[in-house]
Amino acid sequence: MVSFSVEFDNRQRYVLGDSAMHRMAQSYVFLSGLGGLGVEIAKNIVLAGVKAVTLHDTKQCETWDLGTNFFIREEDVLSQRKRVEAVHPRVAELNPYVQVGKSSCVLDENTDLSFLRTYQCVILTEASLSLQKKINNFCHSQSPPIKFISCDVFGVCARVFCDFGDAFEVSDPTGEEPKQVFIQNITQDNPGVVMCMDNRTHGLQTGQSVLFREVYGMTELNGTCRQVTVLTPYSFTIGDTSGMQAYAHGGFFVQVKIPQTCCFERMEQQLLDPKVLVPDFSKPEVPLQIHATLLALDSFQQQHHRLPNTGCPQDAEILLKMTDGVNHTLKSKVSIDQDLVRTLSRTAGGCLAPLCAAVGGIASQEVLKALTGKFTPLQQWVGCGAIGCEMLKNFALLGVGLISITDPDLIEKSNLNRQFLFRPHHIQKPKSTTAAAATQDINPQLQIDAHLNKVCPATESIYNDRFYSRLHVVVTALDNVEARRYVDSRIVSNQKPLLDSGTMGTKGHTEVIVPNLTESYNSHRDPPEEEIPFCTLKSFPAVTEHTIQWARDKFESAFSHKPSIYNMFWQTHSSAESVLERMKARESLEGSFQVIKLLSRRPTHWEHCVTLARIKFDKYFKRKALQLLHSFPLDTRLKDGSLFWQSPKRPPSPIEFDLKDPLHYSFVVSAARLFAEIYNISYSEKDLSEEEVARILSGMKIPEYKPAEKRIETDEMAKKPDQTKLSVSSEEEREAIAQLERAIYWLRMTPILFEKDDDSNGHMDFVASASALRARMYSIEAADRLKTKRIAGKIIPAIATATASVAGLVAVELIKVVGGYGFESFKNCFFNLAIPVVVLTEPANVKRTRIRDNISFSIWDRWTIQGHEDFTLSDFMNAVREKYGIEPTMVVHGVKMLYVPVMPGHSKRLKLTMQKLVKPSTERYVDLTVSFAPELEGDEDLPGPPVRYCFSGDKPEDRA
Repeated sequence: MVSFSVEFDNRQRYVLGDSAMHRMAQSYVFLSGLGGLGVEIAKNIVLAGVKAVTLHDTKQCETWDLGTNFFIREEDVLSQRKRVEAVHPRVAELNPYVQVGKSSCVLDENTDLSFLRTYQCVILTEASLSLQKKINNFCHSQSPPIKFISCDVFGVCARVFCDFGDAFEVSDPTGEEPKQVFIQNITQDNPGVVMCMDNRTHGLQTGQSVLFREVYGMTELNGTCRQVTVLTPYSFTIGDTSGMQAYAHGGFFVQVKIPQTCCFERMEQQLLDPKVLVPDFSKPEVPLQIHATLLALDSFQQQHHRLPNTGCPQDAEILLKMTDGVNHTLKSKVSIDQDLVRTLSRTAGGCLAPLCAAVGGIASQEVLKALTGKFTPLQQWVGCGAIGCEMLKNFALLGVGLISITDPDLIEKSNLNRQFLFRPHHIQKPKSTTAAAATQDINPQLQIDAHLNKVCPATESIYNDRFYSRLHVVVTALDNVEARRYVDSRIVSNQKPLLDSGTMGTKGHTEVIVPNLTESYNSHRDPPEEEIPFCTLKSFPAVTEHTIQWARDKFESAFSHKPSIYNMFWQTHSSAESVLERMKARESLEGSFQVIKLLSRRPTHWEHCVTLARIKFDKYFKRKALQLLHSFPLDTRLKDGSLFWQSPKRPPSPIEFDLKDPLHYSFVVSAARLFAEIYNISYSEKDLSEEEVARILSGMKIPEYKPAEKRIETDEMAKKPDQTKLSVSSEEEREAIAQLERAIYWLRMTPILFEKDDDSNGHMDFVASASALRARMYSIEAADRLKTKRIAGKIIPAIATATASVAGLVAVELIKVVGGYGFESFKNCFFNLAIPVVVLTEPANVKRTRIRDNISFSIWDRWTIQGHEDFTLSDFMNAVREKYGIEPTMVVHGVKMLYVPVMPGHSKRLKLTMQKLVKPSTERYVDLTVSFAPELEGDEDLPGPPVRYCFSGDKPEDRA
């Protein structure tokens, strides 16, 4: 029996899936070498949740370990502890579900390797090449093969090697969730051509297979799997369909994941003819150059029993000759990069913590692939040269001076499997202050200023220009696009470098933004998220995501939005007696629609909550279907003669309530609990029992529903109507008055904030049951609770391996930024460890906008005008003209137009002082948008950079 913590591995489960998690939780791993790279791998695989890990190392703690190994402390060095003794307990406490063992036995060419047969994966770091080859040969020869991974970091260079045996089966090469694509047409031909509906891209590749469902006419395809040949992004062929019935309408296809078999060669074979991953397509020769140089370094160590001495030119020349010799033995020879060889000779004795983090993340993901068969493994080498908690750890090891961090969130149990600074006893404590304290354990000399604020315009008084003036670099790991854009606007305004990063599952990205060198984050626009049309959510769901979003919206509307509107109404109308009189007089009150609705249906005790939930069941899952089928009978046709109810529209089927059905019971009980909470009604555990709910409902009579003659929205462009402007019936108004008379002081409801992670609160019970019932009503395959929780809770899948890699890459770029490196040295990165793909690109060069022949500006430019108390708008415009040589034509502050010549009365403003036109902020300056006169009369005004006007004449930076 194998188990793992559902809560602990929450976001990782969305990356790996339960099947892979179970396989991983049965696996034993051996890891040798606990330097900076080894401890990174240990951290990642223990957080991931393998069955057991044995940590092996024979070395003592040394001073230089403090700069790379975040689990070694100064007292460990002073007491001359073995590295494995110091690291073991700190790794073990990362995950109580993993058995962490330790060993300090000698492991060399004379060691009997039979003890390795108990492990499914062996990882070597800091091992000689001869030992790597011996252990690799042993692992490859076992049946089944023991998966073997070796990796090293030497100075600015690194490598990873994988060998998973002659025939390693991959169950899911990409890990991407297959998407359901609706069909427009299928030709009756050889080969038959499938067209996607509404020009939706299919995302397929030739050779992949798809499964067909719900096809009308060409029914022979339903339930069959066909291999595709891609024609366009919107069409593909599926073989001979000429003998099938003609396609009528409807249907969809889903990609079928076909297992793949990967063949690996032993290290001895791969050394001379390596298969390498190319991260930078502008420099495809670099991985082989690094491979040859590191093989030469192996030879140097074998001959001299040491690494090259730092700064020793003789050692560099020896290494250069060795590299040339190695190159001649390779099957594919490369041109030797002498600068690379000399740089490696100079730095090989050191170890760069961020590079350890990046490579450790990559290697750790290969370990998880080896254990689970999920994702495409690395075949077989990656070589390279040079987020949140991970970044702090890297900054601590690098010795960064002062770090200011902010995070408004509290630590949750689900954070523990990827945010390694946190432990179970930290749950419900602030992330920022806890992370700061844990980081100072790694480096006690580090200064950290921890905040609990959200990054948004509301906190601008805290994170003002004075705050930014103290910073050298801004580093963000935000999952909110608007927050990213806001930070970007602030760093552009304050001329600060920004290192942005993020992850989603096994994918990650880093972006370097440097003043006056690169474009900013706001220079490019991500494609907008595809919104589900209102009519689709309301009446015509087609896929599981639609039913989940509908359920989530119902929760928000009934239990959060409406109670909030109710409370806001009573804050405006504090006198219930006055409202009662005005309602009796049928006077219209703004916002009264929802208030009257809520008052007219207000339950007063638990039984009322249950009956209200039962009425909602009928409304959502029976009456809605009856109304739709009344408005659009099954044989309804459109103007062109086609059926109304055809794919992607699905006709609903009314659901009759049955308390014995677990879904029905779950919906009624969870809805009743939520109604009780917003109306402040108490209940007991006994009240939630099936017997008690059945007793309450037994005497309830549900009136027969008669469909109304009303218009149902079918336009996909239509927006949701404003609920506050709808009218109520006179019956509802009378009932609301009666309720108000009976409960004149009952003027408060309790809005509920959706909380996905507390299974005891009934929130996910409501969303999951409501979504599944709606899916059943429309004959859609319902999602399980895990998927429902991910979509409803907007959970971003996460795994420690990707987080570590991103953080390491960011810290490498930090070194370049602080070191004042040139534009050509900076690299943006996108990776997907699942495939695996790593792509390094240069940042976009900053663009300049021409105003006149000799005048241009970029996003980083800001012109400045110094003013004084009597400085007028006319003075301002003259000052701009004299200082920058161009005539201002229009001045705007935010949305306020200060001067537009064609606007009536604006010419009089030229005599007004700037202080009168624009109220000075606490910063004593304002940023203005100024347009300039075109070169040719009749042309449009020309844009310019922001113009900062300083009221008192002193520059903002002088007051920082």
